[in-house]
Amino acid sequence: MPALVVVGTQWGDEGKGKIVDLLSEQADGVVRYQGGHNAGHTVVLGQETFVLHLIPSGILHPGKLCVIGNGVVVDPAALLEEAGHLEQRGVSVRGRLHVSSNAHLIMPYHKAIEKESERLKGARRIGTTGRGIGPAYVDKMARIGIRVGDLLDHDLFREKLTANLAEMNYLLDQLYKVERFDLEKVYREYLGYAEQLEGYISDTAPIINQWLDEDKRILFEGAQGTHLDVDHGTYPFVTSSNATAGGACTGTGVGPTRITAAVGVVKAYTTRVGSGPFPSELKDQVGVQLQERGHEFGATTGRPRRCGWFDAVLVRYAVRINGLAGVAVTKLDVLDGCDEIKICVGYRCRGKTLQEIPSGLTAQEACEPIYETMEGWRSATTGMKSYEQLPVRAKNYLSRIEELMGCRVFLISTGTRREEAVRLKDPYTFRPQSR
Repeated sequence: MPALVVVGTQWGDEGKGKIVDLLSEQADGVVRYQGGHNAGHTVVLGQETFVLHLIPSGILHPGKLCVIGNGVVVDPAALLEEAGHLEQRGVSVRGRLHVSSNAHLIMPYHKAIEKESERLKGARRIGTTGRGIGPAYVDKMARIGIRVGDLLDHDLFREKLTANLAEMNYLLDQLYKVERFDLEKVYREYLGYAEQLEGYISDTAPIINQWLDEDKRILFEGAQGTHLDVDHGTYPFVTSSNATAGGACTGTGVGPTRITAAVGVVKAYTTRVGSGPFPSELKDQVGVQLQERGHEFGATTGRPRRCGWFDAVLVRYAVRINGLAGVAVTKLDVLDGCDEIKICVGYRCRGKTLQEIPSGLTAQEACEPIYETMEGWRSATTGMKSYEQLPVRAKNYLSRIEELMGCRVFLISTGTRREEAVRLKDPYTFRPQSR
């Protein structure tokens, strides 16, 4: 049975939450493979809005099994709070959610270090959420991280915490000049989390592979987007993990030959939160209008998103890096009121015309967009459920970006609600590298 990876193709915030929610209908299990609670997926069900940060969007479908994989970094307080809120709203979590024992924990000192590090950077700030995600991944790579499973071995947890606090407290005191953490206080706090999380913690790689052996449909859910990937994004203005499709393997323990296909989610225009290059950014009234119509404020932080026209160069890169077999287009309805719509089809950089994103940060910041202009459809598409209903100019726009991306569109989102979507193809029938 299919194993499908869903990734963002821009800088995150593409509307993956809704798309994963829709694709979860046909899945048996949904697996989150990277990131932390700095990401937020918004799903609207009827009159209710759910914002998920760690728990996969599939949890909103009764009976679906969900996994937080080893590639995720987990703040136990945030996870328990999220699970508690879902249970209070009638969504069962216990017995349906498995948390990898190999996922790394976010500790209090990670948050303190991230906030102080960002403060000292001044104008060179990355624009992080300050939730400790980056420093937790640093410790993971430095081989001093504390993992979720360590909570169940109290002696080992104390040993690791003691060693880490000796180093981290010195850093906080001597470099950042802020308060140190008390060993006993942190130890007791996290043992409290251990008691509450014990029923969730599992060795998840064998579980997921067994599901595949049993021909279950598995959906792998990433956070953020391709251009925030630590290896393939606009470095250093990126996240601390692999948000691209390859992260689904390393972040879950599933071999690449078991992945059937990867699909992407792309917004009908472009947005970005935080610092970093953004060639098609609109700093005029049009950008403000896109922000207002699209309610472009971060689901996790509430930060306003920078807005711009669709960047085909950006997305074409994501199609290639992820080997995408198809894309879902979201927020088409936000463009309903535009008299004209522009598409970035290339860049001008230091007198040269580019069809690819340059790898260097200085060159990326120097890029200016080359636009192609199309006439807007100036009529409402909100809530439409069939392709035939769409205005001709909206169809023309979709056909053009499909051509420029080099990837077919399998779904079009026409609103925030689950039912507001045009389904063109079943992505579970896709195969790798099919076009």
